[in-house]
Amino acid sequence: MDGAAFRALIAEAPVLADGGMGSALVDGGVDAGACLERLNVADPDRVANIHLGFVEAGSHLVLTNTFGANRYRLAVHDLSDRVADLNAAAVRLARSAGPRLVGGSLGPLGVRLAPYGRVQPADARRAYAEQAAALAEAGADLLAIETQVDLREMEEAVAGAREAAPGIAIVVTATFSRDDRTLLGSTPEQVAARLADLGVEALGANCGEGPEQALRVIRAMRASAGGTPLVVRPNAGGPAQVGGRLVYPATPDYMAEHLEASIGSGAALVGGCCGTGPAHTAAAAAALARRTPVEAADRPTSPIVVLGERRAVDPEASPGVPASPSAASAAPPTGLQAKLARGEHVVAAELEPPRSFAAGPSLAAAETLAAAGADVIDVADSPMAKMRMSAWAVCRLIHERVGAETVLHFPTRGRNLLRLQGDLLGAHALGIRNLFVCVGDPVTVGDYPQGSNNVDVTATGLLSLVTDGFNVGRDRAGAPIGEPTSFFAGAAVAPGGPDLDRECRLLARKVRSGARFLLSQPVYGAGPLRRLHERYGRLAGEALTVPVLAGILPLLSARHARFLHNEVPGIEIPPEAIARLAAAGDDASRTGIAMARELIEELAADGVAGFYVMPQFGRYDLAAEVVEVARGAGR
Repeated sequence: MDGAAFRALIAEAPVLADGGMGSALVDGGVDAGACLERLNVADPDRVANIHLGFVEAGSHLVLTNTFGANRYRLAVHDLSDRVADLNAAAVRLARSAGPRLVGGSLGPLGVRLAPYGRVQPADARRAYAEQAAALAEAGADLLAIETQVDLREMEEAVAGAREAAPGIAIVVTATFSRDDRTLLGSTPEQVAARLADLGVEALGANCGEGPEQALRVIRAMRASAGGTPLVVRPNAGGPAQVGGRLVYPATPDYMAEHLEASIGSGAALVGGCCGTGPAHTAAAAAALARRTPVEAADRPTSPIVVLGERRAVDPEASPGVPASPSAASAAPPTGLQAKLARGEHVVAAELEPPRSFAAGPSLAAAETLAAAGADVIDVADSPMAKMRMSAWAVCRLIHERVGAETVLHFPTRGRNLLRLQGDLLGAHALGIRNLFVCVGDPVTVGDYPQGSNNVDVTATGLLSLVTDGFNVGRDRAGAPIGEPTSFFAGAAVAPGGPDLDRECRLLARKVRSGARFLLSQPVYGAGPLRRLHERYGRLAGEALTVPVLAGILPLLSARHARFLHNEVPGIEIPPEAIARLAAAGDDASRTGIAMARELIEELAADGVAGFYVMPQFGRYDLAAEVVEVARGAGR
């Protein structure tokens, strides 16, 4: 069906879509971790019967069982070569139920786009085009690009669909978190405006936190949609885990009431998503049949309540990451602490907090780095004295939503002694136990140069406060704090500093004060670390046994290299490296990654304890490549 015909159809009367295919399959006994799309050929009757149930309940539009039938999601199940036949089979099954319309479902690719992920936009477009072509060729009436959280991915999905199936109607729906933003921080207005510019046939919201939120979101979208028809397909309420399974609380009547109100607020296509079954569809069909116009002003809009996202987290799935905030006095070692104690190779990757309260992009970057092989995500605290979200809030969000262990950068600058201790207790209560203690960047270089630049406690003083104070149950004044904390603290080292003797003397004080691991400034050869160990042994009278994670900062251009060499104290970049980048021209970033790979291999041969990868300019996709190399070097 072309776009004009589809728009004419939904202008005549609201169209009722089906409910949640995935949740219906899981409720029917299918393993939630299985490839649901494979059932289109492995158990077609099961899929067809679910379609039939929705059609008999009153659905006009049935979506195919192809939410994850793209090359990236299928690759997880070794089925990436089955895109065409699984999608074609799904269209046939949906058509067999006899609906008025069959919509080809295209869910998110299941991977992040650069720079927060490793998939380039052109590759994402090709993946969507491949799936869209299969659905259109099999006879889908429209393409439903659904449950999207990244506006850039929506753009590539629409472009890919148009390339593969010119003229076919395209419907796009986004999913919003509890703060009424997508995971990557876009508002309903921003999503609606961009999709309207792309000329899609309908746009709106699906999945999410339930009918009330969906109603609120499309009301926000309406003014920015430019007359584009709106779609509402919510979950049957916000999911909760009960007895090991997800339960959706919204009753059929409640769902029907809200879908009717959504039509009154401008929705032309309504239906359900996860947790909605034929009973919900039947109730909605009955409500639509007796419907009278409902004005938006007739219903109060619930206030937005921003709370922590509900997650079903297995506490055993991520060693060192607590399932809930607690302060356990006899806590086991963190994952980082245990690996270093066993002499295992460790890979850490740095992440910069966002400039707003929308943490989605940072969480996406954390997912990418963890998937590439990072053991811990190091969260910087106001790097270069720039205003950023609190680093310990980002750490906690990463624990909850990514399931990865973190290292909290904890600068002493700008915190008086009272606040510093309170922040430590707060971090520990949130389950953050790995600390990287530093002084921090002076405010004069950042966003607020007029701010306070006070330092009540040095880095060594804070290390002592943590290891000899809080970790034995007492504050700086010697008063009890109730229970001992269990922080695992580390410190900085600059192997390329201009005065190596001074650096080694300072390092010896940090070690005596309780530093249990060290993160080095970026190095560009094995020489600086070798000289550090040699000089430390001579000055301290003993070998440096605290594990050092070598700083790896990929160079992206000759200009980048010259800046670091000339303007950042402690970083020395060999002239031949700068010349190599200059000669690479437009391929300088790839050359920089190759140089990082060579450096990692050299350092691994020297026996470093691990690597500390520092992304540059938000290029987490490139950093993930380096993390993979570092991970492999330790095997």
